[in-house]
Amino acid sequence: MFKKTMPLALTLLALLGAAPLIAACHTVAGAGEDISRTGDAIGTSAKKNTP
Repeated sequence: MFKKTMPLALTLLALLGAAPLIAACHTVAGAGEDISRTGDAIGTSAKKNTP
């Protein structure tokens, strides 16, 4: 039972987490900019936290 519910729970969590990002985008270009900024933030964080 755990093997079936875990992927469903993770998918639901990902969709709920992405909802504010999707709702904030008014155009496809806006979505691309948001995704790009998110990637930049992740990259910066990774560089800062690399041992």
